[in-house]
Amino acid sequence: MNVKTKVEIYVSTDVEVDGPIPGPHSMLSFASAAYDAEKVLHGTFSATLEVLPGSSGHPDTLDWWRQHPEASQAARANPRSPESAMNDYVTWLEALPGMPVFVGYPAAFDFMFVYWYLMRFVGRSPFSFSALDIKTMAMVLLRKDYRRSTKSAMPKRWFDDLPHSHVALDDALEQGALFCNMLSESRKR
Repeated sequence: MNVKTKVEIYVSTDVEVDGPIPGPHSMLSFASAAYDAEKVLHGTFSATLEVLPGSSGHPDTLDWWRQHPEASQAARANPRSPESAMNDYVTWLEALPGMPVFVGYPAAFDFMFVYWYLMRFVGRSPFSFSALDIKTMAMVLLRKDYRRSTKSAMPKRWFDDLPHSHVALDDALEQGALFCNMLSESRKR
């Protein structure tokens, strides 16, 4: 199939980390849920990662993890080498039935970690340099300022009954459904 005619697959992605930036701090776990525009789930990917050599957790982030022990335990279960996990992730992304589009909430944060890990351990990114931000999309749909376009300001009809547990896969699925519901509504306007 010609790349230009492939449909977009929206890869809702959530990261769990031990600090504000990659390199000095590590991505502990991440997950993606791949949806098409009709909200059909085409698969999921999740991995728990070994911490980067020489990295350390940021005190504020480590304090947050101490307050969320179940999420912390999930983010540290059966860690893999980042190189192995990111290579498997690229293989998964490239097997999707369309062009992968990174989707996050907030995209700037999650994409920063995923992109850094992809470039460091694989040398390339199937997402190119771009990511779609759910909060920015909410700003446009709600016609509100960016900082007022929080989840609490969003209509309940945009949310499916899915958990937001700070476990990467749960959050990727929840955010992906949210994005698809917003996309559907935006296309009806």
